[in-house]
Amino acid sequence: MLNSIAILGRPNVGKSSLFNKLTKTRNAIVSDYSGLTKDRNFGYLSIKDHRYLIIDTGGIGSEVNEFTEAITKQAIIAAEDSNLLLLVIDASEELTLDDINLLQVIRKMNKNFFVVLNKIDIKKQSNAKHDLMQKGISDIIEISAEHSRGLKELQIQIAKQFDHLAEEYDENNGTKIAVIGRPNAGKSTFINQFTKQNRLIVSNIPGTTIDSIHVPFSFNEEDFIFIDTAGIRKKFKQSQAVEYFSYVRAMHSVDESDIVLMLIDASNGVVDQDLRILNLVRSYGKPVIVALNKIDELSKTEVHQLTETKKFQNSALSNLHVIKISALHKNGFKILFRTLLRVNKLAKTNFSTGRLNKLLKKFISSINLPTISGRQIKMRYVHFGGIHPTKLIIHSNFSSKIPLNFKQYLINSFRNELNLKSIELKISFKKGDNPYDGKKNKLTSRQIKKKKRLVKYTKKNK
Repeated sequence: MLNSIAILGRPNVGKSSLFNKLTKTRNAIVSDYSGLTKDRNFGYLSIKDHRYLIIDTGGIGSEVNEFTEAITKQAIIAAEDSNLLLLVIDASEELTLDDINLLQVIRKMNKNFFVVLNKIDIKKQSNAKHDLMQKGISDIIEISAEHSRGLKELQIQIAKQFDHLAEEYDENNGTKIAVIGRPNAGKSTFINQFTKQNRLIVSNIPGTTIDSIHVPFSFNEEDFIFIDTAGIRKKFKQSQAVEYFSYVRAMHSVDESDIVLMLIDASNGVVDQDLRILNLVRSYGKPVIVALNKIDELSKTEVHQLTETKKFQNSALSNLHVIKISALHKNGFKILFRTLLRVNKLAKTNFSTGRLNKLLKKFISSINLPTISGRQIKMRYVHFGGIHPTKLIIHSNFSSKIPLNFKQYLINSFRNELNLKSIELKISFKKGDNPYDGKKNKLTSRQIKKKKRLVKYTKKNK
């Protein structure tokens, strides 16, 4: 079992900054806004040859809002599941009642913990350290997460707490699935139901999820990581900074994922924003599967009407697997996950040159090849060029000005024959290099002498 460390504290004391520094990522949003972190977020800390699971939690405080109870519950669950707790306190402010109450809660858990005094770089310092020592706290580590001060000492103390007998876990072994969609499409509900954990806060209020949350899980003895992302709103670029940054984090999650699951709220139908998000996601070249969520809220007639709409039949959806599910009632999960596994495996397949050339020969033999400037296109051979997107490189006598309709014909033909539904396919043309271009034949010594005699003879006769 991997040793785990939970970071606790009241809002805006620098927990997410510390999480990012320890994991050497930007997986947690950092901002002056208070209370951005709501769900537990996972990351990995490496110290020498050992790895530890780091859990970032939401701020626990007395300020009451619609998420207070859920945030506190998530943080307590993280603390109970961890081997070591880090209580982060703002060194620039006096101890608050929230700090003291949280300290008492941690003490009752009977777990190893450190108090981490953050923001020591701020000139205005409080009596927080003195007050903590008065309360019998001796394990105090002073840091500045923003400026990386004291982090080495913190890592040394963390390493001392463990016997390093834990089984190592390689995050890279997990297939990453980014879950994308509009706000309130049911992304968090889906992940909670699928992983059989209440890992993510679920609310009817759109925009509950702000950060991109990584949720590891296993299925059929294989490791996976769901990435729950913030819902992408219309006109996100004109929205407040937090919302725009949430969009940036969502796109970063798409970029780092192996496959993308796009959730669409079936009760609202396919709307323009769904198609915009889909086009944004497909530009990253990752395989995409669409899940029509909340299908249980529609009758058979309404489902049929939905599939007959112009937006549902849009070209953005035409080459994708569309699976009907109900996250709330766990309907359609088996067929969805089988499709995810099959498409992800196919998206990483390296197709042989022999197979590709047989298909290319078949495709061009059934049509009249187009011409460019009076010259007919000649295709010599094709080979595999890479994944995400799946790329095929065709060597021909032209590398540009290829007619779009001919290029699309080849894409559709290869997609159908290779069963590349939901997989982005890109075909590029490469013109063969002339091996003699820019090169001159070297004359032998005998030829050089002959050339000199010929030049001399020509001049003499003139």
